[in-house]
Amino acid sequence: MHHSSFAGKNVLITGASMGLGKAFAEALARQGATVILVARSAERLEALARALPPGKAHVVALDLAAPGAAGRVKAALASLGLGVDILVNNAGFGLHGPFTGRPPAEQREQIDVNVVALVELTGVFVPEIERRRGGIINVASVAGFQPTPYMAVYGATKAFVLSFNDALWAELQPRGVRVLCVSPGVTATGFFERAGKGAAGGLAGKMADPAAVVETALAAYAGDRPSVVHGLRNAVLTFATRFLSRQRAALIIAKMTAPKPAIAPTG
Repeated sequence: MHHSSFAGKNVLITGASMGLGKAFAEALARQGATVILVARSAERLEALARALPPGKAHVVALDLAAPGAAGRVKAALASLGLGVDILVNNAGFGLHGPFTGRPPAEQREQIDVNVVALVELTGVFVPEIERRRGGIINVASVAGFQPTPYMAVYGATKAFVLSFNDALWAELQPRGVRVLCVSPGVTATGFFERAGKGAAGGLAGKMADPAAVVETALAAYAGDRPSVVHGLRNAVLTFATRFLSRQRAALIIAKMTAPKPAIAPTG
């Protein structure tokens, strides 16, 4: 394993209570990092912290969708006397279904978590990450590479993350800060409990293991890569969309993600 990249480092992980965030925490703790776990559920975070090596995990329970959340995370860390070497912007969620089928407040919340919190946390912690010669790992999605009908806002937030990541990489890499974007495909996490099973677009049987996605991400980070797509099939698909117009790609994806008529609308 790439011990040099993570041993003795303080890593802040958002959305750490389950799924990819939990897998990041477990893998990084194994590699000798101290992990700072951020999510809404204090209960889940405490349980995860107890399962990690003693003294290697700290818990900050708060809602990243709330205004000013990034500042509150920073204040919590200051009171714990903890600096941050690596920021893992993993928190995020998506909603599946027609755009008009959800209240605007729910659509807005996706932007608050997937975009606003990610940008603000990055802004809050970059100065100290730069001082400590650390880095940032942003979790995007294959959904960010082309429009995603029936997950319109989610796909757009992930396109934002891809664009923001690469711009940040160009700015910060010369200053000694690593910046990596990892784009998973359909992964077996709590994501679909919230998004709805239809979000898997018929790929529910081909879900990746969160630990495998994290392994891909950490290896790419250790190798100083700016971007990685997990899984050969996903890498091929994201590359192929470059040869289609965005409209054509959107129509193809719409066929995969369109809600099945039998499902009663949630709401």
